[in-house]
Amino acid sequence: MLSMNPASQAGSASEVGPVHAADKDWEKAYNAGHLDNVVALFDDNAVVYPPGVPPVSGRAAIRAFFEKNMAGFAATGLVMTLGEKSDGGVTGDMGWSSGTWAAKDASGKVVDSGWFFSVSRKVRGKWLYGRDAWNSDKPAAPAAATQN
Repeated sequence: MLSMNPASQAGSASEVGPVHAADKDWEKAYNAGHLDNVVALFDDNAVVYPPGVPPVSGRAAIRAFFEKNMAGFAATGLVMTLGEKSDGGVTGDMGWSSGTWAAKDASGKVVDSGWFFSVSRKVRGKWLYGRDAWNSDKPAAPAAATQN
């Protein structure tokens, strides 16, 4: 049984560092529009949980999601930044990371923000996302009125 004490499960900073490095690789690739590099960070059977849409399962579907998502994001001129204070842990070949993100316009103004949480697995020496979820702190859009 796993201990509920986070300190006993987190692993050392040197163990968690590569998990956080994968997050920074995602941030750089996303902002540069390098779709292949973003998708390469996900396991073949990964699932992403974006806000406001159903989960996206499998590398092919994740590619299609990020292709559309990244194109729309780039067209707005926004930049994605991950917060400097993130949390994470490693147990064996499993790792996790959580933190905050912000989307900033060209002037540096935050136009959206939220949190993220990912679970990764070390495969042939490389950390790959198995599950990746994030939210937006913006209020949800009101539901469309139904007509009777």
